[in-house]
Amino acid sequence: MRGVTKTPVLAFFSLLMGCAVATGLPPTRTSAIDALFRDYTGPVPGASVIVIRDGRVLYERAYGLANLSPATPATPGTDYRLASLTKEFTALSIMLLARDGKLRYDEPIDYLLPGLPPRLKPLTVRQLLTHTSGIWDYEDLIPDTQTTQVSDADVLALIEKKDTLYFQPGTKFQYSNTAYVLLGLIVERTSGMPFPKFLAERVFRPAGMTSSLLFEPGGPPVPVRAFGYTPDSGAPTFKPTDQSVTSATRGDGGIYSTVQDLAKWSDALLTGRLLEQSRLAEGFTSGVLTDGTKTGYGFGWYVDTFRGARRLWHHGETSGFRNTIVRFPDLHAAIVVLSNRNGGDTGKIADQIADLVIFPKGAP
Repeated sequence: MRGVTKTPVLAFFSLLMGCAVATGLPPTRTSAIDALFRDYTGPVPGASVIVIRDGRVLYERAYGLANLSPATPATPGTDYRLASLTKEFTALSIMLLARDGKLRYDEPIDYLLPGLPPRLKPLTVRQLLTHTSGIWDYEDLIPDTQTTQVSDADVLALIEKKDTLYFQPGTKFQYSNTAYVLLGLIVERTSGMPFPKFLAERVFRPAGMTSSLLFEPGGPPVPVRAFGYTPDSGAPTFKPTDQSVTSATRGDGGIYSTVQDLAKWSDALLTGRLLEQSRLAEGFTSGVLTDGTKTGYGFGWYVDTFRGARRLWHHGETSGFRNTIVRFPDLHAAIVVLSNRNGGDTGKIADQIADLVIFPKGAP
C-alpha cells in the first residue's frame, strides 16, 4: 500500500504536535520526553529540545509555535533569544582575548574601561566573570519612567554615576547582568572589533553555528526567529511580550541561537576546537571567595554535580523566553531546552530528560 499524502492543513497540525523525529531512543523514552512538553504542544508558544551524547543526536524535536501570528511551527532550527545563556559566549570571548595576551583576569578593569568612578576602578575581569564584583545591577538604576530600550552605553553611563558597591569585591557571590554587559564592552574595546563581529568570526563560525548571532537593531535579521509571549492572566491565551526596556543589552543576554547550534557549541567546547582544554578548565571551575567558600559559578557557567556526574549549566530568562543548557562533559553529553514563553521550568524539564536519557538507572 502506498503512503497517504497529508493535506497542507493536516501537515501543519502534525507539525504542531511535534516537529522532527526522535532518534536513538526506545519509544517508551521518547513518549516520556514528549509528555514533558505537553503544555508546549498545539497552537501555543512552543519549545525546541535536543539531547546529544558522544557527538550523536539522541533526541531532537520541537513543539508548538515559534510565532502565533502568522502561525509558524517551532522546529529544531528555530532561533530563540538565549537571554543569560549568552553569558557563556561572552565569557569565552574574554578567555580568547586572555589567550591572545590582550587582557589579564586579575588586573583592574580601569585600563580596559577608563573613566569608571574610583570604587569601580579596582574591580577585576575575574570578579566580573564570576559575579563577585559587588557592582550595582543596572536594572535597579533604570528610571521607572524609562520607555526606550537601554543600550550597553546606557548601562555604562548609569554605573559611572554610582560610586558604591553592594559589597567588598570577592567577599560574596551576587549574580550580575551589569558585569556581563561590561565584559561585552571590554571585548569590543580590547579586540578592536564590534562584539557581534567578534562572536561571528571567533566563536560561531569556528564552531559551525550557522544560525546564531548577537542581535542588534539595524543589524542582520535573526534567521528563523521565535517571538516571545506571556500567558494572559486568567485566560488560556497568550500576549506578545517579545521585548522590554532591557532587551537591547548584549553581553548579558543578546544572542539568538537554535538547539542544533547549541549542540555544536557543546561539541566545540568538548573537543577544544575554540580554546585549549587547559584554558577552558579554568572557566569550568567554581570561583572562590576571599574566605575560601566556593561560589558554584565559573566563567559563564554554573558548576555542580548531578547524579554524581560533573555538570555545567545555565538558565536564561527574559521577556517571553525561558531556556536551559546542561552539559555533562565527562559523559560527553548535553541537553538544551529553549522556549518562547514566560512561565514553565525548562531547568526542571532538562533534569527530567537527563534522568530519562543520561541516567536511566540513576547512574552514568
